Amino acid sequence: MSDPANTLKNLDIRPTGGALGAEIRGLNLSRPVPQDTVDAIRKAFLDHCLVFFRGQQISETDQVRFTRYFGDPVTHVRKQAEQKLPEIMLVSNITKNGQPIGALGHREIEFHSDLSYMPKPGTISMLYAVETPSEGGATQWCNCYAAYEGLDALMKARLANLRGTHLHFNPEQNPPEVVDHPLVCTHPETGRKTLFVSPYFSESIIGMAAEEAQVLLAYLFEHETQPKYIWTHQWRVGDLVMWDNRATMHRREPFPSNQRRLMKRTQIFNDTVPVA
Repeated sequence: MSDPANTLKNLDIRPTGGALGAEIRGLNLSRPVPQDTVDAIRKAFLDHCLVFFRGQQISETDQVRFTRYFGDPVTHVRKQAEQKLPEIMLVSNITKNGQPIGALGHREIEFHSDLSYMPKPGTISMLYAVETPSEGGATQWCNCYAAYEGLDALMKARLANLRGTHLHFNPEQNPPEVVDHPLVCTHPETGRKTLFVSPYFSESIIGMAAEEAQVLLAYLFEHETQPKYIWTHQWRVGDLVMWDNRATMHRREPFPSNQRRLMKRTQIFNDTVPVA
């Protein structure tokens, strides 16, 4: 049964005023959420590319249940020894018996869209903050709708039929799988055009000489990471952030290796490949 606090009348959506994002207040995500409230959250999510909830106290089961309102949460491609639920991935620099309990450590992670190196990339990601460092570790998101719309007509025309490769090195896979997606994709729910290239995973452009491709990709990376397209989230314990990988990319700032950070992530994959 849904919690009375989770009724639609208590939903309070507050845009960040930045390039993207909105805070949603008035909900207790440790309790089920009725369908009309879920529908309103989905609309806010599509409108703002990212929504976040502060001060939540949720279990892994709660997080999986909430994720399931928006699609089927799936096991991440990374294997982890500490997983209690297969849908939960630990993002952490904490070690146990000399071994990391999670993934991605404490260093900077460049801008990327989750799992863009797969034929069917990530759709929705959710990250729940359990422990946060006292400094560093913020996450920045880029509005790739706005970045595309900020290109001039000649550049839009140049990109219209181009496809870029996405590569993630996996030591267990030799040679690594390389997939390609349109440089400009059409969001399947909003119908809006979005840039789909990132400094972390984009490698080359199909049918283009390597030097020319690197010049074009460098231009696009610099363009889409301008401050006017970026919003930064300063994490607090109890934050749950939900973002759209089809319309954004994100990066993590580094933080001191001697400070603990523990996040729990759930992931929904695309049902189809990205299309221009």
